[in-house]
Amino acid sequence: MGTSSVGKPVWFDLTVPNAAEVRDFYAAVCGWRAEDHPMENYADFSMYAPDGTRVSGICHAKGVNASLPPVWLPYVVVEDLDATLLTAEARGGTIIDKRTSIAVIQDPAGAYMAFWQAAPETV
Repeated sequence: MGTSSVGKPVWFDLTVPNAAEVRDFYAAVCGWRAEDHPMENYADFSMYAPDGTRVSGICHAKGVNASLPPVWLPYVVVEDLDATLLTAEARGGTIIDKRTSIAVIQDPAGAYMAFWQAAPETV
């Protein structure tokens, strides 16, 4: 990922209480294949398109994901996560979840978006 990725959506995931059921739903509807993605003491799911491209994640609403809303979250690459969050708050947004390199916000209209700060050598 080069500097051309900054400002672009690069990932989508969905966090829900019934992740296995939703995994099966999208496998049937979209033709996606699921692969376990290990977490601390359970597995979320990486979803792959028929051509083998990893396209999204479907996650359990527990552990580090317990506070995330049950909506598809687009992840946008940013150069400076802290600066992005300061701007979001100054513009009426709310920080829902913040970790080392990702954060989820809710905008003033109530919609959600995630931001990912890639390591400097990949941005």
